[in-house]
Amino acid sequence: QVQLVESGGGSVQAGGSLKLSCVASGDPNGAGCMAWFRQTPGKEREGVAGIYMRDAKTYYAYAVEGRFTLSQDMAKNTVFLQMDQLKEADSGMYYCAAAASACSSLYFSWISSDFTYWGQGTQVTVSA
Repeated sequence: QVQLVESGGGSVQAGGSLKLSCVASGDPNGAGCMAWFRQTPGKEREGVAGIYMRDAKTYYAYAVEGRFTLSQDMAKNTVFLQMDQLKEADSGMYYCAAAASACSSLYFSWISSDFTYWGQGTQVTVSA
């Protein structure tokens, strides 16, 4: 079992920045891959960024490439999502997710059902 707790969401104007955090606890073998997904009402959950914990290889969705940066602090079992140059389209509920083997140094699954553990979500609102 893995427990995930997100923090750092909030409201910001377009062009601004936010930094999300996700603290993982429990079985480290269950969190070999960690990711951030986001969801808006009426839409499916979409992958935003992911990390292969073994070698810190990161993956980004095309929509956020160059604006978002995913990093990890292994000592604190925490992953961070630095979000810069935010756009209104980035608004949504952001969820941290973990899985034992949904990724590698060559591949990352953007399929939400491949992730076993989920946090409660943190809201990000970007206004014009």
